[in-house]
Amino acid sequence: MKRALLFICFYVSLSFSQEKSSGYFDVQLFRGNIIKHTEDVGHLISGHPDGFLVSYNWKTFGKKEWEQVYNYPDYGISFHYLDFKNQYLGYNVALGLHYNFYFFNRNLMFRISQGIGMTSNPYDKETNNKNNAFGTKVMDNTYFMLQYKKENLFNRIGFQAGFMLTHFSNGRFKAPNSGINTVALNVGLNYNLTNEKEEFIVDSLPPSASYKERIKYNIAFRTGISEGPVPHLGQRQFYHIGLYADKRIGRKSALQLGTDVFFSRYLKDYIDFVSVAFPPGHESYAASDTDYKRVGLFVGHELFINKLSIETQLGYYVYKPFDYEIDIYQRIGAKYYLYKNLFTGVGLKTHGGRAEAIEATIGVRL
Repeated sequence: MKRALLFICFYVSLSFSQEKSSGYFDVQLFRGNIIKHTEDVGHLISGHPDGFLVSYNWKTFGKKEWEQVYNYPDYGISFHYLDFKNQYLGYNVALGLHYNFYFFNRNLMFRISQGIGMTSNPYDKETNNKNNAFGTKVMDNTYFMLQYKKENLFNRIGFQAGFMLTHFSNGRFKAPNSGINTVALNVGLNYNLTNEKEEFIVDSLPPSASYKERIKYNIAFRTGISEGPVPHLGQRQFYHIGLYADKRIGRKSALQLGTDVFFSRYLKDYIDFVSVAFPPGHESYAASDTDYKRVGLFVGHELFINKLSIETQLGYYVYKPFDYEIDIYQRIGAKYYLYKNLFTGVGLKTHGGRAEAIEATIGVRL
């Protein structure tokens, strides 16, 4: 945590050292509740979590096409601290990158952030075995925030308030991993670094017809490391292959339809475990030779921003011999186009509120 705070202080001083800037700071306090998304986390809810959030934001004014299309969003970096008010969870910190999108005459702001989190009290078999939410000290953090925002109410100082949802999980990189979702009300102030007002560029968008494309075909190879739901089964590499078609329906969006094939090797270990841990006839029993592979069909949506895009998919297993989790799965991820047809990215595959894997992706769009 000390290193993170030192980094923020350095970053703040560097930003203030610039004579002119189109950016601003915001500082916020929040307080809320842990969402009981599964019975496994009931014992971890013992108070009202609270904390603070500090952000630096760069404004856009339409110099690039995507800035005009998305109503001149901000992008920035943020740090937040969250005290869970629970002896087993302790506190978490997170550092992330975010976008702020504006609606209703720029009075309503929606922020989405993706970053890295760290917990003070991870699971330990001997000293902290009640913490079944965080199996690792370092993990993934995502948060969403919806706020009323008003700038320059008192000279350069403005006000903002709303609510946020923050999620910490290691994506089952290592068990246990129930994860924690916290919803909170927040209130804060923002401070613009300059009084100079820049005008938005509004007249350089190309015609919408320029975004018409034929159907594109995608091949995505996803990999990473995961562990079964029982601690100490061992971490294993997984390989997920996606084949899908997409059709662009405008500047911002494309619709997807395709199939996934999952080679999740940690499931093989888990099948071996349940084959000896439970007797035949038990609802959790499976024979040791049960196939661990799965096949799914999915529909999806891709939101194009710049070279970056946000991908969401909803799938259904059509082949799943081992009865593990529910039959519906989801994926949300970020893609970055290295070249016109080559992309990379990272995504989170889940079953409802339960994460299964953090996927590193490379693929082509032909």
